[in-house]
Amino acid sequence: MTDIKNQVQNIDPNAKARNIKSFIVDTNNIYEALAVITSRAKQLAVDIKQELHGKLDEFAITSETIEEIQENKEQIEISKFYEKLPNPTIIATEEFLEGRLEYRKRNSVENED
Repeated sequence: MTDIKNQVQNIDPNAKARNIKSFIVDTNNIYEALAVITSRAKQLAVDIKQELHGKLDEFAITSETIEEIQENKEQIEISKFYEKLPNPTIIATEEFLEGRLEYRKRNSVENED
């Protein structure tokens, strides 16, 4: 994942109503547009999860006893940052509407061969 902070800086984390016609400008089909957005949202969710776990693993302490639980303020701040991020679907929708996603149909590649 390439610096999630810069990527989502200007995205409103709240869901909002959208004009359906804006989704079908490129694809001419709402279902294709939603499939592209869904695929990208899944990619983002995996990337964000891996990035978060990578950062939290730096603070992992293997302890033999259950009673030794330590709170780390940096770890809490990292967790709070990721909780405040927009949902991956919202990020993917913004990317799609701004034309930052590249996609192609699988059938068109198979039919050409």
